[in-house]
Amino acid sequence: MSILSTLLDQWKAGIDAHDPAAVAKLFTDDAIFQGLHPYSIGPAGVAEYYASQPLGMRADYEILETRQLSDDLVLGYLEVAFSFVDRPTLKVFLSIIARRNDSGWQFDHYQVSKLG
Repeated sequence: MSILSTLLDQWKAGIDAHDPAAVAKLFTDDAIFQGLHPYSIGPAGVAEYYASQPLGMRADYEILETRQLSDDLVLGYLEVAFSFVDRPTLKVFLSIIARRNDSGWQFDHYQVSKLG
């Protein structure tokens, strides 16, 4: 689905460039963000989370499932491989909800899970 691919490509570019502010701009003001640390609400928590990630971390993703929930909401389920310069790649699953608003499409919900 091109809506999610466009948004996720921007997310990946921000992570790969270690640009927490660019990643944070992709989230709504009230987005629920659950990485591998306690959750936060809104872009400030997203920026803080990604600022704490190691330099050289990169993200590669594969969209596994999508659902158009409404004209302004899209659900995505994907597999993400976070690679590092000094440790093994971390594979996780990511559930996202993208919402269209006055700023365009942004993440409204983001939840990572490690399975297996």
